[in-house]
Amino acid sequence: HKHACVRVWDLGHPTMQQNQIHSGNACGILIYECGKGHFVDNDIYGHLNNTVHYKLMDTAVNGWLLDHVGLDPHHGATIYLVVETGCSYFAELGYPAPVDVGLRVTRLGTSSVTYDIGLFAPGSDSAAARGSFVHVHVDRHTHRPEPIADAARSAYISLVKDG
Repeated sequence: HKHACVRVWDLGHPTMQQNQIHSGNACGILIYECGKGHFVDNDIYGHLNNTVHYKLMDTAVNGWLLDHVGLDPHHGATIYLVVETGCSYFAELGYPAPVDVGLRVTRLGTSSVTYDIGLFAPGSDSAAARGSFVHVHVDRHTHRPEPIADAARSAYISLVKDG
């Protein structure tokens, strides 16, 4: 099933302060509307729990892989493993408000991909959180790195932004 691309975002120049991520359409960044979460997504303070930020990033990245790269997580000869993540927080998010996720690629290596991800409250021009996510493309059985196939590389190029 396809994930709805509902907006485009410019996640800002890589050298900008992390809290200076603003919306726009110049860079053609994909945005997925992740929809509403669940009451249990909030922490004791009523904010979206930190772990949910990572879940939203993972959902957006893997949803894009399913839709555009042909990822077959159950039977494919290769898979993507997460080797590094990070997240900086600038504003509160919380259930029941939905969260929009912006996605771009900042580095495309031989067998690895680095994503820059913004989490936005709907209608907001500034990211509430900015994450990074590194995937390594590996053989399903050996978990040894494999070069990213040309077709997948072409899809990734559409998300590569220099800022």
